[in-house]
Amino acid sequence: MSAVITLNGQRTLITGGSRGIGRAAAILFAEAGSDVAFNYVRDEKAAAEVKEAVESRGRLCLVRKADLARREDAAALAGAVADAWGGVDILVNNHGIWTYLEMGEGNVEAWKTTMEVNLDGVYYLTDAVVPQMKARSKGCIINVGSTAGIRGEAHHSHYAATKGALNALTKSWSSELAPFGIRVNCVAPGWVDTDMSAGSFADPAFRESIRQSIPLKRIPPAEDIAGPILFLASDLARHITGAIINVNGGAVLCG
Repeated sequence: MSAVITLNGQRTLITGGSRGIGRAAAILFAEAGSDVAFNYVRDEKAAAEVKEAVESRGRLCLVRKADLARREDAAALAGAVADAWGGVDILVNNHGIWTYLEMGEGNVEAWKTTMEVNLDGVYYLTDAVVPQMKARSKGCIINVGSTAGIRGEAHHSHYAATKGALNALTKSWSSELAPFGIRVNCVAPGWVDTDMSAGSFADPAFRESIRQSIPLKRIPPAEDIAGPILFLASDLARHITGAIINVNGGAVLCG
């Protein structure tokens, strides 16, 4: 086993790859030698920029517009990678939305949409990819969770519920799929400096309060989350499955 992380010959599918953690992961995986496929929902220009970044590193890149809350879109995305490259070796379930929900206001739509995107979409795509991995008796699945799934989050209970569910899915799938040589793990970030948090961080006082609440006193860029994802996909983590790895600067110390 080499001390250097290389994913030469691997085929990675990353959801939500046009921005934030997904974008950082797509570029880092390409630098490690993996071909990269990813989906986007709205921003075609951002997706094209990530595709160019991956290909500039000498790797193949496949991009599809897909709403993973729709089972047919998830199946089509998995099928497109299988048709183009023969299958998926590494799946990174990164996509998700983070919206406001105040209990007692009857906001069923916010609840339903978050469940469909953050949870149903993960199930649909993973269910479509697993047969490809089983056929080769090898694979790696990495779910991107959140500290909210561990400690909860006021006014974002629907988001926290989906991330807590990802923890349960990670542990359940790791046991179920281990006999097929498939590892399943989760990376759970805290606050990250991405588009998703840009609205909250527009208030300098709030941003500073968050920075001060983190023991390492820094709000990480997306690359700081992509690194642990890459580690879990590599042979250096070949004996790790069912793990929830917190990447939050010490803000939450349980898993």
